[in-house]
Amino acid sequence: MTIRRFAVLSLVFFLSACVTGPKKTDDQRRNEINNMRVSTVAGVQKFQPDIRDRIARAPGYAVFSNANVNVIFASFSGGYGVVKNNKTGKDTYMKMAEAGIGLGLGIKDFRAIFVFRSETALNNFVDKGWTFGAHADAAAKSGDKGDAASAEVVVDDVEIYQLTDNGLALQATIKGTKYWKDESLN
Repeated sequence: MTIRRFAVLSLVFFLSACVTGPKKTDDQRRNEINNMRVSTVAGVQKFQPDIRDRIARAPGYAVFSNANVNVIFASFSGGYGVVKNNKTGKDTYMKMAEAGIGLGLGIKDFRAIFVFRSETALNNFVDKGWTFGAHADAAAKSGDKGDAASAEVVVDDVEIYQLTDNGLALQATIKGTKYWKDESLN
């Protein structure tokens, strides 16, 4: 397969992922996000046995699901998630979009947990929601086969844990990510 064909197929995959199926109610979407949160924490716990303790001690945490496509010099992704304020018990449902430049090729579906070490970091994330940074990783996984690199990263008083579900990607990009409140779910 040529690089051009791969790029076109990647773009088609990404765009088809953006097309919604049957319309879900807000309650169904919240339930889907909450189920994703539970399964993601359980998945990360296999690699980070103390993740539940870290979450419980933190002012709050977020869990996001994200589909990422890398096509030669560009990277695009979109996703959704929820932020839990441990002090108030409030959930804030959010969306995300990401774009980047750099070398990359592949498709990756991953989930991330953000553990906020301070209330300021939590509030800034919910209210401002913007991040920018460099990223490099390699993932090769399909179902239960393959492996994905995942490690704790600490940025601006936030611990980040990443879990790759499915995908094949090699990338080194500089990305900007925007997180914002999902007005229909809050």
